[in-house]
Amino acid sequence: MQLVSLIGHTQEVLQLIRSSDKPADSVIDSFFRSRKYLGSHDRRFISETSYGTLRHLRWCDDTLKKTVGSGFSISPKDAVLLLVLTYLLGIEKRRDISSELLGKNVSNGLSRKKLDEIIAAIQKKDETLEKGDGSIGLHYSFQDWMVQKFVEKFGQAEAEVLCKKLNEQAPITLRVNTIKATVDECRDRLLKEGIEAEPVAGIPNALTLKKRVNVFGLNSFKEGLFELQDAGSQLLPIMIDPKPTAKVLDACAGAGGKTLQFAALMKNRGEIVATDINRLRMEELKKRARRAGAFNIRPKHVNSLVELGKDYAEYFDVVFADAPCTGVGTIRRNPGIKWSVSEEMVKELSEKQLSILQSCAPLVKKGGRLVYATCSLFDEENEQVVERFLKEESRFSRKNLLNTLEGKSSDFIYLLPHKHGTDGFFVSVLESSQ
Repeated sequence: MQLVSLIGHTQEVLQLIRSSDKPADSVIDSFFRSRKYLGSHDRRFISETSYGTLRHLRWCDDTLKKTVGSGFSISPKDAVLLLVLTYLLGIEKRRDISSELLGKNVSNGLSRKKLDEIIAAIQKKDETLEKGDGSIGLHYSFQDWMVQKFVEKFGQAEAEVLCKKLNEQAPITLRVNTIKATVDECRDRLLKEGIEAEPVAGIPNALTLKKRVNVFGLNSFKEGLFELQDAGSQLLPIMIDPKPTAKVLDACAGAGGKTLQFAALMKNRGEIVATDINRLRMEELKKRARRAGAFNIRPKHVNSLVELGKDYAEYFDVVFADAPCTGVGTIRRNPGIKWSVSEEMVKELSEKQLSILQSCAPLVKKGGRLVYATCSLFDEENEQVVERFLKEESRFSRKNLLNTLEGKSSDFIYLLPHKHGTDGFFVSVLESSQ
């Protein structure tokens, strides 16, 4: 497909993302499913350019304002187009774009002469504009309040490295399903399908791909030999290490990525009850469990975790609460989170997270463990939630957890993109008294 058409498709995708409350990856996936004519190269350009523009949205917007100047009015459609062009010209350093090339992508409200002036100005000034005003938020395109929270947590220098790393594209990481295959067997199957994969240091059964491919179309995936799962996400169940005889509750299971890993770690024995308030996710988990050959999982749709109290009071050895959160630790995969999350949302989620822990507490047997995790990097969703919970629940206390990537224990662990090469995660283990 010609560049002009690819830019037009990207423009359309970004308009859909900005008008939707769904995550960017979900919008892009739906867009591609409805346009079967797009080849793999086309999809790669559209998705990478869309994600790239979202990653650098604030910088692109600031650059446009400095380039175009005040008093210039354009349509919403053209505004999105200019953001895409600014990303391609200023970040990707493309030099094969002109107003003549763009053709019908430009509305009548934006003349070719003006567009050529904008393109030339961005190309001429991109090196100085790239330096921004020295602020982390502008340079790496984050909301200032987010950066401030990172600075308060990690310090100025580390916060900047974190923001830079969050702007990078995440690798494609697989978790080998040991119910059906060993790591070597899975690698061999992938190689036969033309896919090279390498082990991930410090994380058993994890493989990372050398090139980006649609793994869901591979026969090895359809046969259940692996799941697509970030390395950090894989590390959490490994650190929890449920025994084969354990009774485990995955309280906020979603579509069950970690549930399936629990099943493999428990060698398809014991009992795993997986719950979620979203019925469709539970149906998806059933399908995934069948494909994986995981038979110790009991998916259970609930309207509230409180419903479990009647049948499961002090029943589980491990209750895993991977709570709904802002998801800022996954910005590498979903850069739209940068702009969809607000300070008010952080406060609202922290109350919901505390409520989830409170609902989970009665389900933990004496001597059992309540494991709290998020893919957020904000204290309000992590340590502060745990501290508030412990003040109310005297029978629980912190339990040290081994971070296998660092070889040291702590009563809570952060996995960080710039330190561990994973998505950002928080995990804390709370033990019930006997």
